[in-house]
Amino acid sequence: MNKLKKNVLNIAFLLLLLVLTLWLIFRGQDLNPIIDILHSVPTGYIVTGLVLVVLNVCSESVIIKYLLYAVKIKAPLLNCIRYSFVGFFFCCITPSATGGQPAQIYYMRKQNIDIPTATIILMLVTIEYKFVLVFIGIALAIFGRGLIQMLTAEAAFYLYLGLALNVFCVIFMSFLVFLPETAKYLITKGFLLLQKLHIMKNKNNRMQRLQNSMDNYKRASVFLKNNKLVIFNTTMITFVQRILLFLVTYVVYAGFGLNRYSAVTITLFQASIAVSVDMLPLPGGMGISERLFLQTFSPIFGSTALTLSGMLMSRGISYYMLIIISAIITCITHLTVKDPNEKGGKHYDRGL
Repeated sequence: MNKLKKNVLNIAFLLLLLVLTLWLIFRGQDLNPIIDILHSVPTGYIVTGLVLVVLNVCSESVIIKYLLYAVKIKAPLLNCIRYSFVGFFFCCITPSATGGQPAQIYYMRKQNIDIPTATIILMLVTIEYKFVLVFIGIALAIFGRGLIQMLTAEAAFYLYLGLALNVFCVIFMSFLVFLPETAKYLITKGFLLLQKLHIMKNKNNRMQRLQNSMDNYKRASVFLKNNKLVIFNTTMITFVQRILLFLVTYVVYAGFGLNRYSAVTITLFQASIAVSVDMLPLPGGMGISERLFLQTFSPIFGSTALTLSGMLMSRGISYYMLIIISAIITCITHLTVKDPNEKGGKHYDRGL
């Protein structure tokens, strides 16, 4: 009941943030031109955008299935698709996307994929996701100086802040994975020091949970060393996954009948927003994503009405519509996925 109450509160907070965001953006604006522009977009462009975002989520499903197969677990792709949509939904309704992986692990466990294996698989998915985002951000910073100069001072600040936070995150996770014993020793000693200084207490078996987490990183290290080709292939799939999502904005741009800027330019601008907001503690980067979109794409779309319409349609397809689709699939998953100990539950061979 507590988990249900927490999820309801998260959704309520999400809706409140949505209403506040829309009010701040559209107050004092004439909505008639925006409505006219949205009505003028051919349905085919909207469908194309929806296909891209669904393919984006399903690409993660392919990665999960591939990684599970590498550890001798034969899970149907349909189940992996469910895990991905469940993860997306809970990432969207929880601050800093903290709820996605626990929800995925819960449903993977119900289908007899043991928790350590599920944790390692999803950890690798996260590492690859962060690595790709950092790679794109660094490439922008080095080779996209002309594009960055087109950004406002605020948008450029958030880009560099987001890149710095993501680089730190990737370095920290790499340290945990590639030097697990050293990391375990240092983190354990650090925790004991915090206890000694009365800064942190060992409540709810924190030390044990910390050591279990370190053991997971150790197993991830072993997996990486034994499956280099698998990691390379899934990282390449992650690149494709990210580009599919960034392309939605170009589809919207083309749907408005605009063609001054190329798909590459639009995609890179959208990528800069993704890098900027990824580490911020807001569900789906809500609020700041819309703000940065308006600042970044105003010179691209031209008029205020077109930029606002582009923001509504791009975010509407790539985030808000996907939340609705994910919520529906999450509900279906909750009703249909059975525990392996229950009648009708499925068993899979275990890997790690």
